Amino acid sequence: MRFMMILKATKDTEAGVLPERKTLEAMGKYNEELMKAGALLAGEGLHPSSKGARVRFSRGKPTVIDGPFPETKELIAGFWIIKVKSREEAIEWAKKIPFDPDVHMGGEGEVELRQVFEAEDFGDELTPELREAEQRMRDEITKAGR
Repeated sequence: MRFMMILKATKDTEAGVLPERKTLEAMGKYNEELMKAGALLAGEGLHPSSKGARVRFSRGKPTVIDGPFPETKELIAGFWIIKVKSREEAIEWAKKIPFDPDVHMGGEGEVELRQVFEAEDFGDELTPELREAEQRMRDEITKAGR
């Protein structure tokens, strides 16, 4: 099963404060541990919301809202996609994120775990034709190296 570990934003990440070398080193070591365990599928940090936008739909009509966005606690500073055997294993990986007070974000942070849907989760609503189309798209993305 796959999980997204969502690193919540802070006032520093929203201010565009870049991590120090010791933070980058600690996160690199953590990411390498995930990779060597075969759990890491993807992981990235995100620019602050001031460089982002939201597209809100009302009755099908899109409206663009430029950042920054006011609720820091609702924002995301980065993420990992991991593949693990259970929710408990995902939690164990999240508990290893190096939020050391001397290394990363003053030792403060929050990570939200969300399981990623798999095709089988959709039951009969995901018809064989839809499953086939989904698999073709995934294969094309993989082949293109995206």
